[in-house]
Amino acid sequence: MSHRIFWPLAVSAAFVGTACAAEQSETKITEVTAVASATATGFIAPDEAWRTVDPENLMIIDTKYGEIAVELFPEIAPKHVAQVKTLAKQGFYDNVVFHRVIEGFMNQTGDGSNGDGTGDSDLPDIEAEFTFRRGADLPFTLVTAQKAGDSEIGVGFYKSLPIASQPTSQAMFTKDGKVNAFGLHCKGVTSMARTSDPNSANSQFFLMRAKASHLDMQYSIWGNTVMGHELLEKPKVGTIGEVPGWVPDRMTDVNMAIDMPEADRPKVQVLRTDSPAFANWVKTQQNEDGTFPDVCDLSVPTRTL
Repeated sequence: MSHRIFWPLAVSAAFVGTACAAEQSETKITEVTAVASATATGFIAPDEAWRTVDPENLMIIDTKYGEIAVELFPEIAPKHVAQVKTLAKQGFYDNVVFHRVIEGFMNQTGDGSNGDGTGDSDLPDIEAEFTFRRGADLPFTLVTAQKAGDSEIGVGFYKSLPIASQPTSQAMFTKDGKVNAFGLHCKGVTSMARTSDPNSANSQFFLMRAKASHLDMQYSIWGNTVMGHELLEKPKVGTIGEVPGWVPDRMTDVNMAIDMPEADRPKVQVLRTDSPAFANWVKTQQNEDGTFPDVCDLSVPTRTL
């Protein structure tokens, strides 16, 4: 079986349609003036500004460096989330190595069969979920805009996930009342590995160590790191089979939080990206010239109770 590898492709401007602008139905960062403050130990905001990640959609990856918690998004990539959940519940990912780790790029894992990037699970391959349709049920917090060919597209957040989206105003011109959107491969994002066949994802996935925009709309994003962000660059760099004697790090245990004893289950909260507190936090991250940083340089504040 062939390795699950990356096949970088350019982002297509055809996705964009028309230039994006902030609208009333989207949270607009620059219009919010609520007060919140950042400290050396975290971000201070009222309790109502935080949301608790549903344990049904919280994956806990245990490593020798500590726990990494990933929020899953079934509303964005339902088939991939279902597959990953099933495999985690089966124990398929327990004691599986990071078989391909590239500095400044990603940590690839999930080969619970062969452990070297050539194996998959016994479950069927999954159809691509590179993009999704966003309606009023998936509120978008616009931060800035980025170039996509000759046009611009809005970039911001859905919950903790950095995404790009067409403006909500275009929904009135679509049959389903929704617009196109896609996740961004920023540090912390989890995405599915595949072969050159877009519909070949199975069990292998990668956690981003850094931004890699050339992967956008080419790989299916299904989650984002909400705890243990500082651990993403801990796994040892290397690839199985390339350097004799290289011993990779591994995921010791992988569980869905809902399946863990309640006493052992981390309670992870994320700052609501549709809240005034989040808008104010983003404003504290502005550059000296008043512009906003790249969305991939913003990590939504989280806390663990």
